[in-house]
Amino acid sequence: MSTALVSSKGQIVLPAALRHKLGMGVGAKVEILEESDGLKLRLIRTVAHTEVSGMAGMVKAKARGVPRRLEDFDPASLLSRPESRKA
Repeated sequence: MSTALVSSKGQIVLPAALRHKLGMGVGAKVEILEESDGLKLRLIRTVAHTEVSGMAGMVKAKARGVPRRLEDFDPASLLSRPESRKA
């Protein structure tokens, strides 16, 4: 268990090992919750904003020489195809 001191300005320094373990860098935000038995600190993790266009090409599949159709992705349509039925 780690301890921290409160400075004259009301600041608390978290131990370096804990900051590294949690991936906290400069400007990290911490939510402070008051509970019946004390305080609870919770790290607020933000999700970086990303444009959808920047994700183009992330998923690549080998072409099998057969064009894909929307029905190829519908599991219910597999039941009605004669080649998918097992005798």
